[in-house]
Amino acid sequence: MQKSYNLVNIGLSDYAIHTYLSLLQHHPVNGSQLSKQSGIPRARIYDILRTLKQRGFVTEASKGIFVPLPPDELIKQLRRNYEADLDRFESLAKEIQPHSDHDFIWTVSGYQQVMDKAREMIDAARREIYIRLFPQEVETLVRALKKAEKKGVPVKCIFMEPFPKTFSIQVIHPQHEMVERSLGGRSFDLVVDKEEFIGGMFTNDNIEACRINWGRNRWFVTAGRDSLRHDFFHYFLYKTHTLQEPLDDHEKRLYEIILNDM
Repeated sequence: MQKSYNLVNIGLSDYAIHTYLSLLQHHPVNGSQLSKQSGIPRARIYDILRTLKQRGFVTEASKGIFVPLPPDELIKQLRRNYEADLDRFESLAKEIQPHSDHDFIWTVSGYQQVMDKAREMIDAARREIYIRLFPQEVETLVRALKKAEKKGVPVKCIFMEPFPKTFSIQVIHPQHEMVERSLGGRSFDLVVDKEEFIGGMFTNDNIEACRINWGRNRWFVTAGRDSLRHDFFHYFLYKTHTLQEPLDDHEKRLYEIILNDM
């Protein structure tokens, strides 16, 4: 058997997963029959079955004849086991007093990991969200952002392309069509509750290799939030100075909100 299921986090080897799936497909069977149908050497199959039996994922219907735990029950058991371990680890971590006042800045690698972290931050927001969005990230995050605003969390959004009215506080970045070209990629910045910031650049050559920074360092968060806040002022200044157009009543209200949002 030469197959990877990429399920290392559930605590079962590829051999164990393959054995369980083979047993699920044809049971009840003995170890010799299971070895043949799974392709796992007979010398190993019994050790794997013993491990699965110890964990409660396989049982013997009769001497030497094996049947699998139903998949839905196995999944429930795995969830219970890992949740119990995580709860225990959380309580242990809370008992430890931090020995350092430093807040480090971490790197999140991989596009999906960044989007997952961003959604997690948005879902946890309680007081405010500042965010800068290119269209690709809009598709991924706009539902979570709408849900947050519906809960009463102000969403202050800078769209990097024209986008329909979605949030109470939103603007289109001036000269947005030039930004990605001049930067060589898409910037992404999200600040939640003045406490947490994730930001960086998705470059066009290899988006999966991009390294995005995340952290709770006070000055790191403040700098990220100020950058987003100033993008609103950039919009107001561009309209009044460059385009020489007055702000409408809605834009005047936005200006006052951002001006007083220290």
